Amino acid sequence: MNKLVKSIFQFLLFLGIGAIILYLVYRSQNTAYLADCAQRGIPGAECNLLEKLFNDFKSTNFGWMALVALAFLVSNYSRTAKWQMLLAPLGYRPRFLNGYLSILVAYFANLGLPRMGEVVRAGVLSKYENLPPEKVMGTIVVDRVVDVLCLGLVFLLAVLLEGDKLLNYNDFIGQNTNPETVQTSNPAKWWILGFMLVGAVGMFFARKRLAQTAIFQKIFGMVKGFWEGIKAVANLRKPWLFVLHSLNIWVMYFVMTWLGFQAFGPTAHLGLLAALTVFAFGTLGMVIPSPGGMGTFHFLVITSLTTFYGIRGDDAFSVANIIFFTIQIGLTSLLGIAALLILPIYNKGYHPQPTQA
Repeated sequence: MNKLVKSIFQFLLFLGIGAIILYLVYRSQNTAYLADCAQRGIPGAECNLLEKLFNDFKSTNFGWMALVALAFLVSNYSRTAKWQMLLAPLGYRPRFLNGYLSILVAYFANLGLPRMGEVVRAGVLSKYENLPPEKVMGTIVVDRVVDVLCLGLVFLLAVLLEGDKLLNYNDFIGQNTNPETVQTSNPAKWWILGFMLVGAVGMFFARKRLAQTAIFQKIFGMVKGFWEGIKAVANLRKPWLFVLHSLNIWVMYFVMTWLGFQAFGPTAHLGLLAALTVFAFGTLGMVIPSPGGMGTFHFLVITSLTTFYGIRGDDAFSVANIIFFTIQIGLTSLLGIAALLILPIYNKGYHPQPTQA
């Protein structure tokens, strides 16, 4: 009973945090929207951000959104394939559809409690394939290590390809952030780089003392876990195929962002590089604990669209909500519920016998 109460409390806590962030984002965008209406001579009574959002939803090209859904399904094909590759050295050959459906259930579970999906994913596959949950969970940890590395690669590509926009951002010192008028030299970034350099030198000279601290030990443990995950991938029979599936997952995620832009008029002109930058920030919003990235996803997508690409705040608010509620909430819920219904039917009379690799 105490465990149930704790789970309910955690769900309400994270849901509350996400809802508060989303409300603050809405309030900020609504204030800006009303100010813009006033400048254009439009009465405030005729400017309703929620009504605009509703109209934008109706004007969305759902043909493009169907392609977003297709890219999501393709990404999960690769995630299932690489999961099977991680399970194979342990001697397990689960049915592909069981792995695929377990992943869909995991995404659905994450809408309730952030990071709960990994546990649910391991539990569902273990139940229907008669596998040790702890070993299945170990493969998921390796999978997540690779995801973190891919996320780092995404940010690196965004900086390399769109660095002129990212590094020249100077809104916090009160200058114009319009991409056409932003200055080519931002003294603030040199201060930041200078502090980073001084910090790195200080950490080097104090490395022995830092090595004895609890936080360093924790970081060292995380780095060790990453290294163990990389070694596990290197020891696979076809590591190159594992890498290709890992890259395909993130390419599909990136494509989903670009396709989502095409579905909405004010963002349809944005190119692949813009999609890459917004994808990087939006993914970071998904990583921050909140149900499905609620609030945090909106904030970072809106910020990147308005700051780097000159999209109006109300339009950025709309596209963030269109993508979030159509795909992250709607599609994920639909597929998750369908997976829960299909799993017991598909596995009726199935008695798996794990085999050695």
